[in-house]
Amino acid sequence: MIETFFKQFELLTDAPNAVPKLRELILQLAVQGKLVEQDPNDEPVSKLIERIRKKKDLLIKQKKVKKSSLLPIEADEIPYEVPQGWKWVRVDDISNVGTGSTPLTSDYKYYVDGNIPWITSAATSQDFISRAETYITATALSDYRLKMYPIGTLVIALYGQGKTRGQISELKIETTVNQACATVTLIETTEELRAYIKHVFKKKYEELRALAAGGAQPNLNVGKIKEILIPLPPCEEQKRIVAKVDRLMKLCDELEERQRKWRSHTIRLNEGAIAQLLTTSTPDDFTHHWQRIYNHFDLLYSLPENITKLRQAILQLAVQGKLVPQYPNDEPAQILLKNLRITKQLKNEKKGRKLDLLPPIDLENSPFGIPTNWQWARFQDVATIASNLVKPESYLDFPHVAPDNIEKQSGRLLSYRTVREDEVRSSNHRFFSGQILYSKIRPNLAKVVIVSFDGLCSADMYPINAHIDASFLLKYMLSSTFLSMSVKSDTRVAMPKINQDELNKILVPVPPLAEQKRIVAEVDRLMALCDRLEADLRQAQIGSDRLMETALQQLLAV
Repeated sequence: MIETFFKQFELLTDAPNAVPKLRELILQLAVQGKLVEQDPNDEPVSKLIERIRKKKDLLIKQKKVKKSSLLPIEADEIPYEVPQGWKWVRVDDISNVGTGSTPLTSDYKYYVDGNIPWITSAATSQDFISRAETYITATALSDYRLKMYPIGTLVIALYGQGKTRGQISELKIETTVNQACATVTLIETTEELRAYIKHVFKKKYEELRALAAGGAQPNLNVGKIKEILIPLPPCEEQKRIVAKVDRLMKLCDELEERQRKWRSHTIRLNEGAIAQLLTTSTPDDFTHHWQRIYNHFDLLYSLPENITKLRQAILQLAVQGKLVPQYPNDEPAQILLKNLRITKQLKNEKKGRKLDLLPPIDLENSPFGIPTNWQWARFQDVATIASNLVKPESYLDFPHVAPDNIEKQSGRLLSYRTVREDEVRSSNHRFFSGQILYSKIRPNLAKVVIVSFDGLCSADMYPINAHIDASFLLKYMLSSTFLSMSVKSDTRVAMPKINQDELNKILVPVPPLAEQKRIVAEVDRLMALCDRLEADLRQAQIGSDRLMETALQQLLAV
């Protein structure tokens, strides 16, 4: 049945994590005795266990290993039934489990000119360990009573970063280990037993991680490894299981590689199509390249990351003047900007302030060409940063917005709480409905939103009054052009931040006011299309996932 499943598997590969789930299924069937047929002519596994027991007794007598103090396996410990002819054993019944330690790193005599391989749990990220990153001296080996483990020893990560804990690898070199590794040296050193036990541990990866759960740094330990139960088949069946698992895993590799190539090809196609769209110079070229995208829409946007790229392309086309037609009757942007300058100058004169003058815009170095009735301006020409720090005590029941309450690169406001609920203590900016809130820290995240209510926002944000269409300015602030200029303005690594002077200098392409409104409407329409695409993709993936789960359950029920 597993072979039939594989033949039909390509129909299910759209499911999230389809191939990893299939790998898990193969291992599960293998350790449950459902992957290959049992042969009554196989030597009983009891004889293998007896041979191992005798060898271990001899090692104990020779004081090479310690006698086990583990209790016999109780019926309520057994997780599932295994075929007749199999036996449950503990890891300690069939192996010698050990570990290592770390010689003092500040003592040069333990490392300088060392030639003894010494590995850490990081090495378990590979199936086989064939080299060491660190070497220690014979003095370190002696002083710390470290053991050398032979080729074929299995190494399990007891703890480590990320996914490390619970990983298993096999030694292809003789080496010693640190305290983050458990070593499992099998008493019976057949290739098939070693490979089978390795498969069992891979199946138990999540179980091992669960054993270590809890605490600031979850750890396994040697004692827990010794107690682990192993479903042990006869020797000949081990060979058949290992051969079948290896063959099926190779098929999984091929499926995974095919998926990787398809994804890579689809991403490249989309990137190329969008690049052509963004660099068009005539309406006819734009129509031609858009038609190519439209003709392959189902293929290009079957990947979530391509929809993200489409969103960014829509914004970029919008701010380049390529998304909607220009109308000659629209009042040119030059007049709009002239009126804004006059208004700003009058306000400054009333307040006795001089107009801040910035260097003229060098059109030769502008980011891209714009339509003739558009004009480049600086941010301070089209918006005002309305800093207004207040004490939070007088606004406890007002909404409170911080950078974390804004979704990155989307212009969407997430859930937020009140000033009281957030226990705000320091001064915050007072903001008002209709303003733009922009996070000045980590500008690469593009956290910007228009608010429809009054409240307080973090001092790490700028409340901004837009003097052109606020929704158009928001969309420009979400574009890759604005992003590149805002990031370029700051070189701090630990906490990038854009100050007011740098923000005010940023170039803004300004269309006629009527066109701004048309652009906003068209961007909103296309973004809603992207929302639907993503929703449809999620639903399709859920359907594929359910189909995959049903197929897996049917196989496991055999």
